[in-house]
Amino acid sequence: MAPTVTTSRISLGDLTPNNIGQLRVLNSTLFPVNYSDKFYKEVLEVGEFAKLAYFNDVCAGAVCCRVEPIDTNESASKLYIMTLGVLKPYRHLGIGRKLLDHILEHASSNNEQTITEVYLHVQTTNQEALSFYKNQGFEITGTTNNYYKNIDDKDAYVLTKPIHQ
Repeated sequence: MAPTVTTSRISLGDLTPNNIGQLRVLNSTLFPVNYSDKFYKEVLEVGEFAKLAYFNDVCAGAVCCRVEPIDTNESASKLYIMTLGVLKPYRHLGIGRKLLDHILEHASSNNEQTITEVYLHVQTTNQEALSFYKNQGFEITGTTNNYYKNIDDKDAYVLTKPIHQ
């Protein structure tokens, strides 16, 4: 009989200048994109919308988001998931779900501004990620051709989930 995994083995930690190197390593391993120093500087400023995930104290994943204003409504914003990833040996243990649940919870309870939706881009060929987000209530709401620059599969779907305050 296979052992069951409990979420108590998963913890989330704040991003700090002292551990930003862990995020750099994760992103270079997980994503086919190189992120700029500006990206890493900005994610240190977003508070609860950037987290590292640990499994038994091993850094195994991360999420980084930014809040974007909605042009037509000054009091409303949307949350863009810039990155959310979990190292392959740690997938299917609930880490990605815990990261996503954390940002969704903080998006719906954000007192500083009203966040009406969460969205992200996913490569059209990344079936594992598409399945994960669809299972969490995201829907494909568009396609961006040539979204990715220096990789073979350049097209991305836009996935969106409304936030209920």
